[in-house]
Amino acid sequence: MEGKKVSESSLVMTQYMTVQDVNVAGNVHGGVILKLIDTAAGIVAIRHARSNAVTASIDRVDFHHPVFAGQLLTLKASLNFVGKTSMEIGVRVEAETLLTGEVQHTASAYLTYVALDKEGRPKSAPPLISETEDERRRNRQAQARRESRFRQKQQATK
Repeated sequence: MEGKKVSESSLVMTQYMTVQDVNVAGNVHGGVILKLIDTAAGIVAIRHARSNAVTASIDRVDFHHPVFAGQLLTLKASLNFVGKTSMEIGVRVEAETLLTGEVQHTASAYLTYVALDKEGRPKSAPPLISETEDERRRNRQAQARRESRFRQKQQATK
């Protein structure tokens, strides 16, 4: 199977936050942001595998700053690692205050997706081609997270 470059499946997605997205505290629900993160990561996984893909896990989500109605969210998603059937996607979320142009890094997440065949069974995903030093660094970090997940899984089954 021929490999694919990180840039071939990367995604930049924007969403304007409205009062419908806000909780009683006045900021955007974390669940609204999580759904957008999952959507962005899912698109990257499907683009890479050119097949259906499902969320296997969300490794980590860090919320750095609140998001408010009237801000424009930009989600930047790209592959960090590809195993046999699984793919780790990193998503960076930024909020822009449109009236000032100020942009804040508001959240980051790592998600694992599994490529599926037409019968819904795991299928092989194309190997990942990392071209830049940043892509290679993210790949090394993703491999370390993957090894940590496997160790945690083994500890949990003891």
